[in-house]
Amino acid sequence: MRRSRPFRWLTAAERRVWDAYPSGAWVDLRGGDPDADDPAKGASWGRERTVRAEVIAALMLGANPPGPGQVAGLRLAGAHIPGNLNLSDAALTTKLHLLGCHLPDIVSLTDTTAKGVRFRGCDIYRLRAARCTIDGMLELDACTIRAGLRLDNAHITGQLRLARATLLPPDPGGGASESYLEDARRPFTDAEKRERGWDQSQWALWAGGLIVDGGAFCRDLRAHGGLRMIGARFNSGLYLQRAVIENQGGHAVYADHLQASSVEFSGGFTAVGTIRLRGARVAGVLSFDKAVLSAPGSERCLHLSHMQVDELILRPASMSGEVNLGYSRIGVLLDAADAYPAAVRLNGFTVESLRGGMTLADRLSWLARDPEGYRPHPYEQLAAWYRRIGHDQEARAVLLAKQRARRATLGVTGRTGGYVLDVAVGYGHRAWLAGVWFALLLVAGTVVFTLYPPSQVGLDERRVFHAFPYTLDLLVPVSVFEQRAAWEPVGWTQWPANILIASGWILATALIAGATRVLRPQAG
Repeated sequence: MRRSRPFRWLTAAERRVWDAYPSGAWVDLRGGDPDADDPAKGASWGRERTVRAEVIAALMLGANPPGPGQVAGLRLAGAHIPGNLNLSDAALTTKLHLLGCHLPDIVSLTDTTAKGVRFRGCDIYRLRAARCTIDGMLELDACTIRAGLRLDNAHITGQLRLARATLLPPDPGGGASESYLEDARRPFTDAEKRERGWDQSQWALWAGGLIVDGGAFCRDLRAHGGLRMIGARFNSGLYLQRAVIENQGGHAVYADHLQASSVEFSGGFTAVGTIRLRGARVAGVLSFDKAVLSAPGSERCLHLSHMQVDELILRPASMSGEVNLGYSRIGVLLDAADAYPAAVRLNGFTVESLRGGMTLADRLSWLARDPEGYRPHPYEQLAAWYRRIGHDQEARAVLLAKQRARRATLGVTGRTGGYVLDVAVGYGHRAWLAGVWFALLLVAGTVVFTLYPPSQVGLDERRVFHAFPYTLDLLVPVSVFEQRAAWEPVGWTQWPANILIASGWILATALIAGATRVLRPQAG
């Protein structure tokens, strides 16, 4: 006995779909010509390939239940599906699988519970799936979505597939914006509407709070708008190799507080716009290897502050703009000198291990690029890492560079004293300089006083003058050989004698200060 239909009439194509649904059999309406079967041309397909969205919705909501021993499912290829496919708030117990179909209106899965939804190679106007729960896979491989994909607070227990898909943002005047009944006593402000996602005109993907338990595979994705994924969780990783995301003057990726086991913006990934991952948590690798990154209209290319990442690979093929790593905690940083073409913010940044073969000069240049000026913490971090790997000489060089950078922030007196300490003993990190200066002064004084000996003080006894011990006695702050009181410089040689005495005190003071760490400033 034929089951009754809730429609007065069905087209031939719709009858095929209706009858195939209880057994889950495929209905293929394609003609076999790849060009004619292109879903972008689906508006021109005739009645023989048209299946109304309301028919599909009725079947998915139980209008033609399966018989004993049957597993129902809607599997349809090459159909033009006019009308809004509204499955919001439904509990779908069968799978929906569309292949190469044209859906010129809105597909709504808002607050829906489903077993699995697969759209492959389809041309879709807009897909709304906010707060939906899909116990299985959500597949949109090779689909074109012309007015935005909404997945905010959705939960997908299987994979999310967007490989080779094309996403475009909603047209502000195209009728794709969200509409709700408002409380007339307090209508929403424009700012509140933006916060609630009513204005999504710059976002190709709106997916704040999305949870994907399986992998999110978005390789070769093309998005002509930003990806907004604030607070999203990708428990098995997010993969965007070779994807191209364009949102000039805005955010290509806006994913504050994202959590993932790994994130791949690599292998030819291209972003036009800022990538923002502030406060992200990545338990594995966050990779920008061989990526092409630019942010025209914005000075900041990568905003990666306050993150916690096990390993950050920052070796893009090209990048322009500022990098912000401030207050992030990185386990391993693999980078290169050309990964920082502009300013880099490092205050509060901590790293356990550095890789990539950057030289000491490269690292010091890296530290000096903070647009906010001198910050002591990055220098201390780099010096500590060099000490951990046993490179004490490099650690001392970093701390010396720190003192020189700090000197530029001081007043005239502080800068003058700093220059003296730098030249004398390298701020205590090059104590051997004091020995060099001491030796040079000793030789110079010995030569001068050999050629122009001083006169004897007191003639009650006859003394023999020796220039070397006399010069040495002048250089030592406390007279050891009792030569100063016995001999008096004559004429212009009083100036070298006074210089030797002053230099001795300066060198001694600098050595004591370096040894006792007086030269180390307070952090800040």
